[in-house]
Amino acid sequence: MSLFLSRLRLGKEGLVRRSSLLILSNGLSSSSLHQTPPYNILGAKPCGEGLGKLIIKNANERDPTELEKKVPMELVYNNHGNDTIVGASHGWIATLKNDGILRLQDDLNPYASYTEPKHIPLPPLVTMRHCETKIITNVSMSSSFPDDDETCVVAAKFLGAQLSFCKPASQSSKPEWTKIRIKNPCLYSSRVVFSKKERCFAFLDLIRSWDPCKTQRGPQVADLAFPKDS
Repeated sequence: MSLFLSRLRLGKEGLVRRSSLLILSNGLSSSSLHQTPPYNILGAKPCGEGLGKLIIKNANERDPTELEKKVPMELVYNNHGNDTIVGASHGWIATLKNDGILRLQDDLNPYASYTEPKHIPLPPLVTMRHCETKIITNVSMSSSFPDDDETCVVAAKFLGAQLSFCKPASQSSKPEWTKIRIKNPCLYSSRVVFSKKERCFAFLDLIRSWDPCKTQRGPQVADLAFPKDS
């Protein structure tokens, strides 16, 4: 389930709205085998104690739906508090707190429990020489289950030359970041995505990919060609 986040603004009637929509699509929820249809998260209606009822709009419906699921307003509004949403993937959001720890959370997944949300702290970020890890371009995952899937790989793309990978549920060894230095400056601000078909991570700008199952292999480059119109 892909989740693309955007900036928020506060509406006149106390409803938190987005300047552009946050979209989830194509996948399983992180807490069940329920197949979720594509939908937009429009915001949340405050219901007290810093919580709000999630408001979504399914792709096949005209009117929005107010759910009973309650979510932290600071996550929906994302402009105050100590949580900063830096990316999202497969129904999970990635937050970076003031302590510098990157966390995966399923708070904004409509099908996840709001009474027992899952928060997965990742290992402390390690900065390569002449790189920075303060600004994260985006976060992508290879599966919807970073809490119990040993093969799930999390990719964090930072502004600049650093790209890092981590397996949160690894049982064979303590989870840690594998760091890669990107040599092409054209990719410094690019987003990284995971291709289920090819089973590898790739940039949206160029077809430069990494196979998470073969860490000894370096970046692979392929040409992308489009068929000519007939």
